[in-house]
Amino acid sequence: MLFGKSLFQSVVDRLDAEAEEQGPADEPAFRINGLSTSFVPDVPAPVQPPSDTASDPRLDAYLSLMTVETAPSEPEPPAPPPPPIWLERLSPEEVAEDLGLTPTDDRDRLQERRRNFARDNHPDRVAEDYREAATVRMKIANRLIDEAINRFDLGIGR
Repeated sequence: MLFGKSLFQSVVDRLDAEAEEQGPADEPAFRINGLSTSFVPDVPAPVQPPSDTASDPRLDAYLSLMTVETAPSEPEPPAPPPPPIWLERLSPEEVAEDLGLTPTDDRDRLQERRRNFARDNHPDRVAEDYREAATVRMKIANRLIDEAINRFDLGIGR
């Protein structure tokens, strides 16, 4: 505290004294002192043509940050997947070879071969272009395994 007054109070008193010395302002009452412009101009500013960009380095710096807008290009359709290796192997003999069936296979081994074959060749796991061939291949494999299970159940080939 300075001489019985707080620092804040002494600053306020000094500002009041300076305001009395200046006298009242002749500005309209709706104006705020110190705010010389409003948010909306009274008279629209004239539109000036763009000047030479080399004359203002600030404009060059601003324009260098802007990217050139280009129209988005159409995405390329994805390349079709390569055909599966087994695409041409649709005969029952070839499918039986791929299954690896042997006359000594028991029921559990045949079911395991069916699952392994389906994991690699099921129509839901290939591209749409190859689903028809995969369906034919699965039908042949299922038929071959079902026949082998029937032979095992009947005791044929043991």
